[in-house]
Amino acid sequence: MAAFHFTTQKPLLLAALLLIVLLLPTDVQGIGVCNGQLGNDLPSDAEVVALYKANGIRGMRMYAPNPSALDALRGSDIDFVLDVPNQDLPALASNPNEAAQWIQNNVRNYFPDVKFRYISVGNEVNPNDEGETAQYVQFVLPAMRNVYNAIAAAGLQDQIKVSTATFMALVSNSFPPSNGVFGNAAFMNPIINFLVTTNAPLLANIYPYFGYIDNKSNIGREYALFTSRGVVVQDGEFGYQNLFDAMLDAMYSAVEKASGNAVEIVVSETGWPSDGGDEATTTDNAATYYRNAINHVKGGTPKRPGKAIETYLFAMFDENEKRGKQSERHFGLFTPNQQSKYQLSFN
Repeated sequence: MAAFHFTTQKPLLLAALLLIVLLLPTDVQGIGVCNGQLGNDLPSDAEVVALYKANGIRGMRMYAPNPSALDALRGSDIDFVLDVPNQDLPALASNPNEAAQWIQNNVRNYFPDVKFRYISVGNEVNPNDEGETAQYVQFVLPAMRNVYNAIAAAGLQDQIKVSTATFMALVSNSFPPSNGVFGNAAFMNPIINFLVTTNAPLLANIYPYFGYIDNKSNIGREYALFTSRGVVVQDGEFGYQNLFDAMLDAMYSAVEKASGNAVEIVVSETGWPSDGGDEATTTDNAATYYRNAINHVKGGTPKRPGKAIETYLFAMFDENEKRGKQSERHFGLFTPNQQSKYQLSFN
């Protein structure tokens, strides 16, 4: 009887395990690329999706809902990260019905044809920024909660995770990496607690380029480009040969100090501009950075070794309408006419 019971139940067990696997978010196979759309000369959304597929790019991040782009993504099998723009945070934070409608319009109307992976509720909201983003600080976590509840009401909380995208400006004392701590714990610690509760990762924009150009007197370009030949920074048991690892582990240290030991970090942006008016912004340096980043993230960091770092390169195209310094308009891996600038392998 025992043998008969086992053989009849085994298919049911295997089917149950397969269902669990299918319902869980899978790792992005290869590298994702951010699809910024601040340009007046960019390809059509259908052409963009075709270019992703032709180059084997398995993940896309987009910074605001775009019905045309979402339609183009249907059936593409591209893992998709969709941002809630900062300006939408007040409405979604103050009214659960607004959040539910946002999810209906921009997620449920396209799921499962579009493979949503994360909803990033806000991007680089900074309590210390007296200009554009500080006004949204009070809305980030309430909006995250309402968006999560809307996702959960649709039964999608295991497939689509809700997070926010932060950046290194919120990490104080990042050198050495083990000293990393969030400078505004009142803002970030509750967010980390939310991510722990919902089993979601933190999204973080990690830019060795900005770390280097802002501190050239102390940071070598080789360290920023992954080309150092030995350990540059020794931090207890961990040795760092590149700035990317040091920055990411400083973020991990901050997350751990906020009681987020179990929280993974997804690198939601990283890149290097090919032009911008200084000696660091060259096509050769950008090609070196992107090529080395793609190879490096397969193996983890000193603090979190042995596991690939889910990473989204910034960005797919040069964007001629981006504000700020000239370099901001030259992060593209492709020109707007869809020509590759670096001949990268994304697999």
